[in-house]
Amino acid sequence: MSRQIQITFDAHDPRALSTFWRDALGYVHPGPPGIELPADADPLAAWDEFLARIGVPPEQRNTRSAIEDPDGQGPRVFFQQVPEDKVAKNRVHLDVRAAPGLQGEERMAALEAACDRLVALGAKRVQRHDPEPPLGAGHIVMTDPEGNEFCLD
Repeated sequence: MSRQIQITFDAHDPRALSTFWRDALGYVHPGPPGIELPADADPLAAWDEFLARIGVPPEQRNTRSAIEDPDGQGPRVFFQQVPEDKVAKNRVHLDVRAAPGLQGEERMAALEAACDRLVALGAKRVQRHDPEPPLGAGHIVMTDPEGNEFCLD
C-alpha cells in the first residue's frame, strides 16, 4: 500500500517562501480549517483573520504555512519557521518538471523560459547543464529565495 507524503521546508519566513513555491508550482494556499472561502477570497488574509480570532499572538502568525496542489495530485508542501540558517547543500531536493518529454534545444529553451519566470519570482540561477546523451537530458540548477537548491528538469 502506498502512502501520501508531505514535503517540509525549514524557513525563516514561511509565508514568503510558501508564496514563492505556490507560484513556482501552480499550487494554492488552503484556507483555514472549517472555513469555506469564496473563489475570489485571499486565503492568506483569511488565515490572518482566523489566527487573530483564535488568539495567536502577531509574532507567532508566520511560524508555518502550507500549499497544496489544486488538482489533489501532488504532495502537500509545508513550511515551518526555524531560527538557524541553511548551512550545507540539500541532501534531498525538488526537481520541477518544466520540460517533460522535450529533448535537445527545444527542452533547453523550455527550461530557460521556466528559469526566467522563477528568477522573476525571487529564485537564483546556479548552473546550466547541457544535454549529454545518452543519459543526461539537460537541466538547470537553481535556489529558492532562502537558498534551497532545486532543479528545472
